[in-house]
Amino acid sequence: MLELKNISFEVKDDGQNKDKDIIKDISLVIPDKKLVVITGPNGGGKSTLAKLIAGIERPTSGKILFDGQDITDMSITDRAKSGISFAFQQPVRFKGIQVFDLIRLASGKKISMADACEYLSAVGLCAKDYIGREVNASLSGGELKRIEIATVLARGSKLSIFDEPEAGIDLWSFQNLIKVFEGMRKNIADSSILIISHQERILSIADELIVIKNGELFAQGPKDEIIPTLSGTDSAIPSCYKGATAGGDGK
Repeated sequence: MLELKNISFEVKDDGQNKDKDIIKDISLVIPDKKLVVITGPNGGGKSTLAKLIAGIERPTSGKILFDGQDITDMSITDRAKSGISFAFQQPVRFKGIQVFDLIRLASGKKISMADACEYLSAVGLCAKDYIGREVNASLSGGELKRIEIATVLARGSKLSIFDEPEAGIDLWSFQNLIKVFEGMRKNIADSSILIISHQERILSIADELIVIKNGELFAQGPKDEIIPTLSGTDSAIPSCYKGATAGGDGK
């Protein structure tokens, strides 16, 4: 279980010569065995909150507890060792490294080619077409996103964080991404999944929704209770993704 206690985050606003509040005294719980989506208006602090959980940024005040342990001052590396994975909006491209090597490194142990192929198959990629390819500019945005998710699966994290996974990919890839997350949701075991998104299809597969607005906790609860409150507000969902269904080739 992840727990945030009175988390705040400030940055220097050089133009105003004073601190600017990005996250304001947020307290919330991410329970085990749940798929939770953080949503809200652009610029509301969603991605910043994800980076604070992952350790990319440090809170100005407050505490972050993971399985009862205070990880507030823990490094990214130590948080990863404790079971927290983070997938960026734009996955990093590794020139000269093959997909198999990337999955093997992510797992942190010696795995076979067959094991790596299983992770690729789990994210809807034909393993024989990708296992020996380089993780470079030859891969599309949708392919790279799914390979990154495969590395998260290989790591077997207790908490997997995805920061706007739909960013920069086409509609077909997005539809396949939904299919991947639905599969992860069915096999969630004792882990938790946290997704930062404002896309309706991703919100619709969540167990719980958290709404962040102007750096504050606006609402949290089951999706069926929260989604109706978003309609017609400034946190409304872009129409281009409304009603999208799984399918497509993901390339």
